[in-house]
Amino acid sequence: MTRSFLLGGVALAILAPCLVAMAPLSPARAEDHPAHADTPAKPASNGFDFTPQQKISDGSVTVRGQKIAYQAVAGTLVVHPRDWDDAAPEKKAKPEEEPVAAMFYVAYFKKGVQSIARPITFVYNGGPGSATVWLHMGAFGPRRIVTSDDSHTAAAPYRLVDNDDSLLDVTDLVFIDAPGTGFGRLGGKDKDKAFYGTDPDAWAFTDFIAQFLGRYGRFNSPKYLYGESYGTTRSAIVANMLKQDKEIDLNGVMLLSQILDYDNSIDRPQANPSVDQPYVLALPSFAATAWYHHKLPQQPADLKAFLHEVEQFALTDYAAALQEGTAISDAHFNDIATRLHAYTGLPVEYIKHANLRVNGGEFEKTLMGDEDIDTGRLDSRFSGASIDPLSQRPFYDPMDASMGAAYISTFNAYARDVLHYGGESPTGAYEEYKPSAHSISKWSFTHVQPDMPFSNRGLPNVLPDLAMAMKENPLLKVQLNQGYFDLGTPYFEGVFEMRHLPIPRRLAGNVEIHQYMSGHMVYAHAPALKELHDNAADFIRRTDNLPG
Repeated sequence: MTRSFLLGGVALAILAPCLVAMAPLSPARAEDHPAHADTPAKPASNGFDFTPQQKISDGSVTVRGQKIAYQAVAGTLVVHPRDWDDAAPEKKAKPEEEPVAAMFYVAYFKKGVQSIARPITFVYNGGPGSATVWLHMGAFGPRRIVTSDDSHTAAAPYRLVDNDDSLLDVTDLVFIDAPGTGFGRLGGKDKDKAFYGTDPDAWAFTDFIAQFLGRYGRFNSPKYLYGESYGTTRSAIVANMLKQDKEIDLNGVMLLSQILDYDNSIDRPQANPSVDQPYVLALPSFAATAWYHHKLPQQPADLKAFLHEVEQFALTDYAAALQEGTAISDAHFNDIATRLHAYTGLPVEYIKHANLRVNGGEFEKTLMGDEDIDTGRLDSRFSGASIDPLSQRPFYDPMDASMGAAYISTFNAYARDVLHYGGESPTGAYEEYKPSAHSISKWSFTHVQPDMPFSNRGLPNVLPDLAMAMKENPLLKVQLNQGYFDLGTPYFEGVFEMRHLPIPRRLAGNVEIHQYMSGHMVYAHAPALKELHDNAADFIRRTDNLPG
């Protein structure tokens, strides 16, 4: 599965503020705002048309007893790198050499509602380089794929059902596929360098959102971002870029399975010796996983109370012991190892050999290693047969293997049969829906933080970006959603990062946190999806600034 490649492998034009008041008050229907007749770059050698595309269809869904008639728009918008000038597009290169990305999207507009009275939420997965089929078909779109809860989903035919948990009851939705994914494509010279990087990717989404607001008359609608996994990294930067470059204030940012500071990742912390924080922040998720699989020496009845105990140990005794390094006494070393065994179920001798520091892959391989079983990484409720029982880490993620085929097959059918997109290109060539750009090996993770133009970082820390957006817009609200059984972006890591946003303490109340009995894709567990919908809907209603 490809929505979190980094985490699984190692997871627009400036408009004056006064124009906001000019947004149309008519219902937001695509035929009222047709795609512009842009002058495209010359088609790529494969015949791809870089002119913005648009296919319109209609549907309805019932959410929480409310029937919602909607219009669906599937299409592409064309974005350029940050230094591109719409007034002089040929300044630096020939038109056919200009880097360009056609980004695919599916938007759902509720019928019969004025745009000024209807929130709009931009939704995307992460990767980096992932399409947004997962959130679209698993969480908030009007139709949802049914998958097995914590085991392998049977092969086709798959079940696609009306989604009682779609967010269309409170907001219009725009599902955006990252550059190079979905039915979108890249073109021009140096196209990978132009879009495959932390900051170029964030700019592409910023450009897309500003364009979309203009094309569909939504500048004066309440506006939200909803990103998952690497999409949370992206959201922090985009929230700040929208403010700094476009003068667009957001009402809210919703984060799902957060990673904002990559130095906190439990994937390979041994590559960063002397930084022990990842081990501390991952411990509660290790404990939750051991609890789920009944691998603890003593099984607590109350998971939440148990995790609170583990969190306190992690921040105090465990963190202090790790900071001692080789100066730790034998007695203290043995005591911490014994307590880690009680909280993780891992053998005491294994913990000692690991020097009290077990990374994510090692935990996934070892917890049920005596049965030749690996746990899932993105959702540790899942488990599967070890490919190599003697390896240090799993060769695959059992959760990915359990659900990927269902999502991709079902969306391919849905796009062609319902959205009427992706049958054939204007040139007659077959159009492939790409769930991944396979861009991880090309990705530049350097990031320029706000007000630090010369401090490019090899691994991004975007806490300053989100903090800057919150400081410049002190009414901006943030919601963090996390699964207890996520070993890719452990839940306590997100809690820690939210507590360490560089914001005034008076703004700390702008952040709310929710946890669920699920994993990275919280919505894969049906009861958790209902909670996820209700929390997001409540968040939007409290922050949309609409009457009543």
